[in-house]
Amino acid sequence: MKPAAKYGIAAAVVIVLLAAAGAFWFLRDDAPDEVDLDTAVGSIADNTTTTAAGDTGADPAGGEISGTWTVDSETGEFDFESATGTFAGFRIEEELAQIGATTAVGRTGDVSGTVQIEGTTVTAADIEVDLTTITTDNSRRNSKVQEALDTAQFPTATFSLSEPIDLGEGAADGDQVSVTATGDLTIHGVTKSVQIPMEAQLVDGTVVLVASTEITFSDYDVEVPSAPVVVSVSDTGTLEMQLLLTKG
Repeated sequence: MKPAAKYGIAAAVVIVLLAAAGAFWFLRDDAPDEVDLDTAVGSIADNTTTTAAGDTGADPAGGEISGTWTVDSETGEFDFESATGTFAGFRIEEELAQIGATTAVGRTGDVSGTVQIEGTTVTAADIEVDLTTITTDNSRRNSKVQEALDTAQFPTATFSLSEPIDLGEGAADGDQVSVTATGDLTIHGVTKSVQIPMEAQLVDGTVVLVASTEITFSDYDVEVPSAPVVVSVSDTGTLEMQLLLTKG
């Protein structure tokens, strides 16, 4: 083999290795942890500056929970390292060439809405998520996600409760509650009836709520984004929310 050919092959190998290394750095699996109630509750002490029950309309150790609770998008921090406040997003499993399995995560802190409680029963809940501000754990994924969700035409996703939820007597005393919320989920202009497992706890005048459920993106006419380095990407993913709710 001629020297020039040898050098050409060597150069090609180096380029491939560098490309693979760059892809690993760009797409390495450093996804944030899944939503977890204990973790979210643990951050409340650092998030809140409440010094008295009257500041938030609820007793720190529990009390009356009837009334309207509003999503608090100001308390806490929102980023991929320390999402201690309100956020919503998704998780998708990918298989990358020469790298293997990774988890792509997209989140936004722009969540709004209200939850209505009568006694210990949730009678209504309407949550809206601004999809135009979803960012991922890799900036070069962001435009692909926006295109897939067609946020120019469908900028929001919504969830509206369709059946009441009994929280149980312990909810007002600060007990952890595990329930299933049945409602209408709208993504990409398509509405489906879903059942979403949720956990919640009243802590220092704030209702901390986490929820996650598996969805199939094609059910909402969403084609998951891909790229040359992506060998396969799942059509199913996890929809997740962490909400802080304050009364009034």
